[in-house]
Amino acid sequence: MPNTMQNFALTWTDAAGQRRASSVAYDEGSANGRKEELEAAGSTDVTIVPIRPGELPQP
Repeated sequence: MPNTMQNFALTWTDAAGQRRASSVAYDEGSANGRKEELEAAGSTDVTIVPIRPGELPQP
């Protein structure tokens, strides 16, 4: 059985109300950590989005 890696990105609304999207891919654990960091910084609507290699999420 092939081992496939799942990539994740994040989308969020920053403290100024601007929609943002990450420009890097994370593994699941790193994505969860980044989500916690963003929420601690005052960001809202933080969502972890599964992506394929080379894709970027839409804000």
